[in-house]
Amino acid sequence: MSKKVIVIGGGVIGLCSAYYLQKEGCQVTIVDQSNLDAGASYVNAGYLSPSHIIPLSAPGVMKKGLKWMFNSSSPLYIKPRLEQDFLKWVWAFNKSCSPTNVAKAIPAIKSMTLLSQELYEDIRRNENFSFHYENKGLLILCQTEKVLEEELKTAEIAKAEGLDAKAISLETLKHIEPNVKMNIKGATYYECDSHSTPHEFMEDMKAHLAAVGVQFYKNEKVQDLEVSKGKVISISTDKQVLNADEFVLAAGSWSYLLSKKLGLNLLLQAGKGYRINTTQSTGITVPAILAEAKIAVTPMNGFTRFAGTMEIAGINHTINKVRVEAIADAASQYYPEITLNSEEKDNAASGLRPVSPDGLPYIGKSSKCENLTIATGHAMMGWSMATATGKLISEIIADKTTSIPVTHFNPDRRF
Repeated sequence: MSKKVIVIGGGVIGLCSAYYLQKEGCQVTIVDQSNLDAGASYVNAGYLSPSHIIPLSAPGVMKKGLKWMFNSSSPLYIKPRLEQDFLKWVWAFNKSCSPTNVAKAIPAIKSMTLLSQELYEDIRRNENFSFHYENKGLLILCQTEKVLEEELKTAEIAKAEGLDAKAISLETLKHIEPNVKMNIKGATYYECDSHSTPHEFMEDMKAHLAAVGVQFYKNEKVQDLEVSKGKVISISTDKQVLNADEFVLAAGSWSYLLSKKLGLNLLLQAGKGYRINTTQSTGITVPAILAEAKIAVTPMNGFTRFAGTMEIAGINHTINKVRVEAIADAASQYYPEITLNSEEKDNAASGLRPVSPDGLPYIGKSSKCENLTIATGHAMMGWSMATATGKLISEIIADKTTSIPVTHFNPDRRF
């Protein structure tokens, strides 16, 4: 297949799409409005998490969101806005917070994350990439009996799905993490999970793509798409006009702005997450989720990352100090011997994650445009699903049978 393909977006989803499209023999160009060195693909927790089988839109989440709306340090903060797109998204999100949605999402999320894990390992081996990648599992640390009970139920669901999940005693936890003091009531452990250092994978992938002839246009904003008879003919950036046979929309939280130009009803909101890195010796060797605080902790290559929070407040890059402080406070509450210092907090960074209303990504073609393939809406699962998404995008464009079913990811689905 020798098609000319333009990938709009150079985050992890865009790079993985370009990787597999190039393998299919396509001539690939990546266009991104940034310098390809910041954003959600660089500040995430680096998890490859089959454990995260429950979607963001689960029963009770909207109720919590409403309760937290007036607390800007809460784990999920939805800033009220009188914007039509936002209100449509809130309506659809609320409707999706149901047991039916969870039951539909679990097998779809599981198949995506397991495939992705396998593909990350394949890429590392086949391309001799050196990015940090480890299979050490994931701990869920709970400070209250109520949340521990909830997490035990989730672990049972995961176990029933064939994932390696279990409750562990505090004694067992000491053997897994002997060098760190924890202030918790109990924990669950997912041995099925892996973790990585995101910027290392991104650097390896960018270098590889450049070496195999993928063209990069950095710091170029796509401003318009020329459409004729249900096909994209070209895209206009602030610098040039580019033509191709096929187009991939992988622009993260910005995707819905471009999709509107095509008349697509792509419900999407930007969910801002934050990270604090520390080079202090924390003693942490296994990734963990601080359950009540919804903070992810990852021992990366040379540093430990504390990341989290979901702030639905539109597209902006403002660092909310209250939310940074909430992450630092949670670190000390769960790990009493760890204190993140002011310099580390001052160096906090944020990234915008594209959030769909039902917690599932948009992957595939819309009936409104035959040569545009959409790859966005992964929320907090972008890193966990990136390689599988890239593979699926290449299979869709090559008109092949997809590695896993993509029905639940249909961009035209209704909420």
